[in-house]
Amino acid sequence: MLSNSLTANKKPFRLITIPISHYCEKARWALTKLKLPYIEEPHMPPFHLLATGRVGGKSTPVMITEDGALTDSTDILCYLDKVAPDNAKLYPTDPDSRQQVEQLEDLFDEQLGPAIRRWGYFHAMNDSKLMQHAWCNGVPFFERALFPVVFPTVRSIAQQKLNITQESSAQAYEQIKSIFEQVSELLTDGRTYLVGNSFSAADLTFAALAAPAVRPPEHPMTRASLEELPSKLVSGIKKFRETPAGGFALRLYHDRNN
Repeated sequence: MLSNSLTANKKPFRLITIPISHYCEKARWALTKLKLPYIEEPHMPPFHLLATGRVGGKSTPVMITEDGALTDSTDILCYLDKVAPDNAKLYPTDPDSRQQVEQLEDLFDEQLGPAIRRWGYFHAMNDSKLMQHAWCNGVPFFERALFPVVFPTVRSIAQQKLNITQESSAQAYEQIKSIFEQVSELLTDGRTYLVGNSFSAADLTFAALAAPAVRPPEHPMTRASLEELPSKLVSGIKKFRETPAGGFALRLYHDRNN
């Protein structure tokens, strides 16, 4: 059961994040969109495990509510949708439209998100300065201080766990292209949103998870400029930006705070 005090008292949620994570951005955007109060607790790997482990989670994001901890970005959106006002729902009430939104969200969660992470990390992870910039944004001082000590080990573990290789990166790039083509095809009829006439979890999830591939200037956690990124990463970003799907993600970010 949802707590009635959530909307009445607006007690802030706790959102445990790795700041640069596009899955954390998905949860962050939903909270911002619905104007729900929250306190973000950013951590860099592997220190995030200390925070998430205390509440039964492993990866980020984790959102702490009066009803318990939510350890999956889609679960977070579904929960927030239940406390959102009727004119700001993230999921349509029409069953067919909701099914379409959920299918797209699942596609982006299960395929686009991991592919973009693998492709991006392959090109960026050997640049310790760039990774420090990405992982240490807003984290506690002691985590920033320990970055040079723990990063070589964490990088090695991440490369193995996420299967970050030249071959897997090339495959991931093709998968990103394929999903961008699917989204571009949906947009050929001139629709404003992916499903129906209003912004939904499908739009939010695509834009948030696609963000590392198009680098929207309005992204709250993006600090490095394109000039600071590896050339092959920049080349891919520019190509993705030129697609209808890339333009769609950029537009949603541009309109995010409007």
